[in-house]
Amino acid sequence: MQGEFAFIEGIRRRAQQDAPDALDTSLVLGIGDDAAVWRPREGCESLITTDLLVEDVDFKIDYAVPAWLGHKVLAVSLSDIAAMGGRARFSLLSLGIPRTLGDEFWRDFFAGYFALADRLGVRLIGGDTSAAPERLVLDSIVIGECSRGRAVRRSRARVGDDVWVTGVVGGAHIGLSRLADGCRVTADVDDLTQRALRRHLKPEPPVEFGRRLGESGLAHSMIDVSDGLAQDLQHICVESEVSAEIDADRVPVAPEMQLITGDSSKGLLLALNGGEDFELLVTAATTSAGELIGLAGTCGVTLSRIGRIVDRGESCIYLTGPGYRRSFTPAGYEHFA
Repeated sequence: MQGEFAFIEGIRRRAQQDAPDALDTSLVLGIGDDAAVWRPREGCESLITTDLLVEDVDFKIDYAVPAWLGHKVLAVSLSDIAAMGGRARFSLLSLGIPRTLGDEFWRDFFAGYFALADRLGVRLIGGDTSAAPERLVLDSIVIGECSRGRAVRRSRARVGDDVWVTGVVGGAHIGLSRLADGCRVTADVDDLTQRALRRHLKPEPPVEFGRRLGESGLAHSMIDVSDGLAQDLQHICVESEVSAEIDADRVPVAPEMQLITGDSSKGLLLALNGGEDFELLVTAATTSAGELIGLAGTCGVTLSRIGRIVDRGESCIYLTGPGYRRSFTPAGYEHFA
């Protein structure tokens, strides 16, 4: 691998290329000094998020597609900004690099990173590099903005709200399980297995829908589905001091769940508990249903109403269906469990 300063200079040159929608007077100074400088725009509030991806915890090099890993490390942070109803503007990326990774890996990695950044008008403005003894470590920071007072929080769900989710859930978990079984990405093949792998390795969070939803003021609360639908809904419930019901028949289970044979209830449990779908989970007033569906349609996003916010107090999740309503304990991902 090339030396540290040549490596950083290559990133700097690429980051300084004009990205769509990224050139504006809010960025005063990008990569090249001890810190970046930006001037927040009048009438806006800044949003800042960070995500840490560690080899053998969040991904494995033996199945990673370098370009898709570059895409994913940015996408997971963009998803957080979208979940606040904001627009991502700038990114920072710090790397702990083992000696086993060469120039070809990094060429492909940054091709994926900048392809997504350019598409969404995000400018890389800094970061850091360090040698790592064994495993690759990726630290992603994204800075976004929203109109003043428009940040969508987890803590404002209201009793009577509908609960909505974008896209489908469970597919990323199926992709992870297939990777663990030894399946790998195959170019020019498009079957359920390859689609499941793609959902896990190269997520596409609905960032435009999140931004426009924030501007609209329709969402009372929102979160991205990273730890599992049920667990992330419980995060909303805890912060808002409410409980929620999920209609089992309305959960949009990913079609890749067909790869699992046997008890159909297993597919529902995986859809509720599987993480890294990076969809958006939203609560909003029942009267906003038509506007929400219309907004989703203009963003090319599918939207499913899967439940409702109920009683204040205990922050419970209930699973409902024909003739039953039972307490449901989320079993999503938790790092230190």
